[in-house]
Amino acid sequence: MPSLLTRQPALPAAPSYGKSSIGDLLSSAAAVLGVPGYENVLKLPVAPRICVVLVDGLGKSLLKQRASHAPFLRTVVAEDSRGEHPRTLQAAFPSTTATSLTSLGTGVVPGLHGMVGYDVLDPRQDKVVNLLGNWDAGVDPLTWQPYGTVFEKASATVPTTTVSLPHFANSPMTRAALRGSSFRGVQSKSERVEIAAEALAATPTSLVYLYWSELDKAGHAHGIDSPQWERELEELDAGMKRLAAAVPADTLILLTADHGMIDVPRAARIDYSLFPELVAGVRHTAGEPRMVHLYLEADVTEESRQHLMAAWLDKFGKQAWALTREEAIDAGYFGEVREAVQARIGDVLILAREPIAFYDLRRVRLQAMEVVGQHGSITKTEREVPLLRIPVTAKKAKGKRR
Repeated sequence: MPSLLTRQPALPAAPSYGKSSIGDLLSSAAAVLGVPGYENVLKLPVAPRICVVLVDGLGKSLLKQRASHAPFLRTVVAEDSRGEHPRTLQAAFPSTTATSLTSLGTGVVPGLHGMVGYDVLDPRQDKVVNLLGNWDAGVDPLTWQPYGTVFEKASATVPTTTVSLPHFANSPMTRAALRGSSFRGVQSKSERVEIAAEALAATPTSLVYLYWSELDKAGHAHGIDSPQWERELEELDAGMKRLAAAVPADTLILLTADHGMIDVPRAARIDYSLFPELVAGVRHTAGEPRMVHLYLEADVTEESRQHLMAAWLDKFGKQAWALTREEAIDAGYFGEVREAVQARIGDVLILAREPIAFYDLRRVRLQAMEVVGQHGSITKTEREVPLLRIPVTAKKAKGKRR
């Protein structure tokens, strides 16, 4: 049976795993700091102390579009011409926090670490499980994601510290993706900056990971065009300026993000369960509203799967791609895929191309459709994130007062 890909616009290329993806950042930083087993594939400059700042939801295009609200970072972008490191990284696929942060934390592609969506099918339980904030009690984080983290391996060579929100200290997501560092939980953004600077100054060499969540939250709740989102960007900008002024002079500060974001109009948030032809033969639905996993009943034939995909293309072919699991794997979207992970990926994947989002209101609450800013798909806006090298502010010499 011919592939339905011939009916659709060309797929974007897969993320550049192993070259310039989010999963290459911490591992490259570890290599710079002399941790055995890692390669500096991003060609980061040499430094004895490195601070990786992960801003949830800060796509590269958003930073460019809202540059007037981030004068400090705008200057960094304009002046950062030194070194061979890339200025753009690719989020993992899907472009969602659970997937990208696990690639960041392990240096491993999604098809190996197994965090292949916001929520996905657990084949063992025949049940959809959440991989972010509502972790299922029947899923062991260390079994689901068995690869060691960069922090676990680096801690034998260099002090490692995570500065994040307190409730992430021992969360299943942290244990799956970012375990192994000394955790400092702080609610206040300004205190997070201070503690990160203190951790960097405490030892001659160090690796510090600073997580900044508020921009993503504002985008989901209010949209990227909202005053709330712009205020959060302004606070981030001020925070990075303070960080640059507070850290030791030999610190390398690197700012990046886990994904970008787009606003989806209310009229384009679709309950696809209202259309029987779009769920025919579907046993489970999961994923992001912009990257839907459809898992089929065991007795569904290949012909029926093709009919299901054709139905999606007939209705939303100008706004989304429809792929089989095998096509997505062959395209390299998940990188190398181990056998245990294959069944966690939908038999059919629906990837939003335009500002549209798909919901199954049989499974999720109506309130989920109130989310404005969205991500998860493979579009340039969602997948491209910045890699900024923030210069440390020169400290003024202290002389005697006359």
